[in-house]
Amino acid sequence: MGSEAENKASSNNGKRRGIYLLPNLFTTAGLFSGFFAIVSSMNERYIEAAVAIFIAMIFDGIDGRVARMTQTESDFGAQYDSMADIVSFGMAPALVAYNWALQDLGKIGWLAAFIFVAGGALRLARFNTNIATNDKRFFQGLAIPSAAALVAGMVWVGTEYQISGKDVSWLAALITVCAGLLMVSNFRYHSFKDVNWKERVSFLVILIIVLAFVIVATEPALVLFAIFFLYTLSGPILTVKSVKKLRLKHVVGDDYCDDADFSEAESGKAQSEKAAENADQQDKTKD
Repeated sequence: MGSEAENKASSNNGKRRGIYLLPNLFTTAGLFSGFFAIVSSMNERYIEAAVAIFIAMIFDGIDGRVARMTQTESDFGAQYDSMADIVSFGMAPALVAYNWALQDLGKIGWLAAFIFVAGGALRLARFNTNIATNDKRFFQGLAIPSAAALVAGMVWVGTEYQISGKDVSWLAALITVCAGLLMVSNFRYHSFKDVNWKERVSFLVILIIVLAFVIVATEPALVLFAIFFLYTLSGPILTVKSVKKLRLKHVVGDDYCDDADFSEAESGKAQSEKAAENADQQDKTKD
């Protein structure tokens, strides 16, 4: 009797227990790349470490698209992807930068690396809680893969051109800290999610894409670092141009009504209370 009841309950539920293999396979590959980057930096193989982080970015871009194309999206996959991101794009770049240059700064060095890790964790938490309300065209703050690419590109360029991390330790700390802080900022960054990849393009566009690949292949370290450095600067520039007067809320902080801890009812109540206060102030002004 008990087993029959359990079978009926499972059939009524209509959902099979288990984990989708394909998207989580790419997520695991990205997690492996991030862990490989950490191990490589411990062995002073910094080019391999930086390349592994960029490879993790490729897997991170694939897993979500594969999940949507194959209709295998799940809450487990979303949480697993976030956990993998904090390793591949939070811990890995911070430790690679620390082993390359920041350890010579002592306490300041590991604090700079920690700021990057903490900024990445906060960035992911904010993104996950606001994913339903965010403007899909823009990121709120620098995305953690882009911040990781900036730091990894810095290490890659330094190693490629035989620049000792000790000679640029303060510059490396500055870039690492700025990348961590930009992740928790309110600067707007283009997400490029509004690009229609199914749209027909001219033959010239294909030629430009081929030329871009050729340019990257000639000096991958320098070109990739330059691309993500310019993208990092685009956020503050785009934000300043899009507002008439730059305020603190445009740089950092959240409006209390949009806090993730508020429910819709609480948010509506807060808005009504604020409107009532404004009405009272107007009445007093009239009197």
